[in-house]
Amino acid sequence: MRILVTGGAGFIGSNFIHYLFRKHPDYKIINLDSLTYCGNLENLKSIEDNSNYEFIKGDICDSELVDQIVKKVDAIVHFAAESHVDRSILDAIPFIRTNVLGTTNLLNVAQKYKKRFHYISTDEVFGSLGSQGYFNEESSYDPHSPYSASKAAGDHLVRAYFHTHRLPVTITNCSNNYGPYQFPEKLIPLFVTNLLEEKKVPLYGEGLNIRDWLYVEDHCSAIDLVLHQGKIGETYCVGGDEEKTNLEITHKILEILGLGEERIDHVPDRKGHDQRYAIDASKIKRELGWEPKHKFKEALLKTIKWYQENREWWQRIKNKEYLNYYQKQYQNKK
Repeated sequence: MRILVTGGAGFIGSNFIHYLFRKHPDYKIINLDSLTYCGNLENLKSIEDNSNYEFIKGDICDSELVDQIVKKVDAIVHFAAESHVDRSILDAIPFIRTNVLGTTNLLNVAQKYKKRFHYISTDEVFGSLGSQGYFNEESSYDPHSPYSASKAAGDHLVRAYFHTHRLPVTITNCSNNYGPYQFPEKLIPLFVTNLLEEKKVPLYGEGLNIRDWLYVEDHCSAIDLVLHQGKIGETYCVGGDEEKTNLEITHKILEILGLGEERIDHVPDRKGHDQRYAIDASKIKRELGWEPKHKFKEALLKTIKWYQENREWWQRIKNKEYLNYYQKQYQNKK
């Protein structure tokens, strides 16, 4: 099988490519990535000489390039996206360009060649939950940030191409991922790397926002299963069954690293901060037999160990100006 992975140099995309080569070593994979701030080819260094792997630097909005690639593959797994809520609040335009226009360009070319199309989405498209209930495949869309609005637009476009053109599509909406190679502006890698640098961790408000946490390898196994066995035209919600407040996450990281609460720096909450996300993943469990294999405690230990053992990887990233600006945003909010 020949697969185009868009955004394959990013966090989840690179983990998915590694997963595919472990599970399907004979597959041929093309990785299309524009290498913006969170794309990093070091994530794939161990497989860069694999004869079944090809990297192409390019933009998913480039119709001619996408056409040349898509006609050579059997399926597209679309990760490429601007993905950080805070950045979307500061400037929504890149999110609309990549997540809406880029997705539309891919769909147009996929339709031209009748290619299998799988879209990676997020639980954030459903908005915010109260203290009870869960998101599922029937949940209403209610995005609260420019990021989640752009991803919701992608969901609707993918479904529209299925209903209008009968394009063979599937969608997965996942909860918060964590694990190796995650860009250190997200909560877990930011907090872990800050503490390893003897800095404080900037916790929004009282840290009571709740998220369901999904280890990235479990997410990759779900995508692989949906790609091969999912029902065309269907959406599958993927969650880790691990609801935690941001404060709980912070305390667990501090505990593992043997540090105290004095390392927490409570900063003003961000705009439109959703209170709770939680996923009901019973459909993918029931229909496809998927289950998350990693419990949060063991997977968090594994994740922290990875960042401890790969300091050069994240220090090179954090030393660059594009992350320094992000740290300044926290300082400006104090």
